[in-house]
Amino acid sequence: MLAARAVRAAPDDPLSALEVADAPAAAPPGGWVRVRVRAAALNRHDLWSLAGVGLPAERLPMVLGCDAAGVTDDGTEVVVHAVVGDDDFRGDETLDPRRTLLSELHPGTLAEEVWVPRRNVLPVPAGWSGERAAALGTAWLTAYRMLFTQARAVPGQTVLVQGAAGGVSNALVALGAAAGLRVWVTGRDPERVARALAWGAAAGFAPGERLPERVDAVFETVGKATWKHSVQSLAPGGTVVVAGATTGGDAPAMLENVFFRQLRVLGSTMGTREEFQRLLRFCELADLRPEVDSVHALADARDAFARLHSGRAVGKVLVTV
Repeated sequence: MLAARAVRAAPDDPLSALEVADAPAAAPPGGWVRVRVRAAALNRHDLWSLAGVGLPAERLPMVLGCDAAGVTDDGTEVVVHAVVGDDDFRGDETLDPRRTLLSELHPGTLAEEVWVPRRNVLPVPAGWSGERAAALGTAWLTAYRMLFTQARAVPGQTVLVQGAAGGVSNALVALGAAAGLRVWVTGRDPERVARALAWGAAAGFAPGERLPERVDAVFETVGKATWKHSVQSLAPGGTVVVAGATTGGDAPAMLENVFFRQLRVLGSTMGTREEFQRLLRFCELADLRPEVDSVHALADARDAFARLHSGRAVGKVLVTV
């Protein structure tokens, strides 16, 4: 089958570790189901895998990709949930110490087919395209959990999204605005801020700019470059939810702000199957559609990776089979 795989670790040149070629299909664990992929989405996680982060040499070569939509052997249109938990774990699978994502231990979704546990497939809402469903996986599920599970955001609150126009930012803005939140964003690029305003953001600001008022919650995926601004922008009792640190994680803790103003600092990773179900239903009811930057054929997956690696993508980069 045709697949996009990491064949080695290349920290300094991740794209050099990418191979797009015919690959043998892996033998699936018992009880798993096959999904014939129609569309898959790329994530930063795929670039980290090519760089060797979380993917040791003994697991190479590895089919990349966490997110996909496709068809099971019985003809059901499904979207894939990427979090694979231990069979014996009960509860929130993101807290399972043995949980993994597709493409870390088991082959991923950037292939003509992928095998997943039966509980990891969810029905696609009627009338949706494979591209729309595939784009909701990692980025939108991460945003949903940040907003509603971790921050417990409610209509009427004001929240700040650090960094405009990425996949998670797109989801935070669109989901937050649809839920009745006043969403502010920061961004260095005026065009990216304008795109966020089109998604439903109420206002955009330069990085580090003083806000008109303090906010109820801040959503962080940038890290060191924006951390001070995030903490200082919170109202007393406010919450900062961290799901990434693209500029580094060694920011000053600012503990005096945390304890004196009784701030909450929460980490967030992916989401559960149940959260994914609610996300799909929310997007169906509110008619929310992920921003798509570009769509590439699986045979041209190298172009898709180059687009993601360039840092110029606005929204999701997708691959179709």
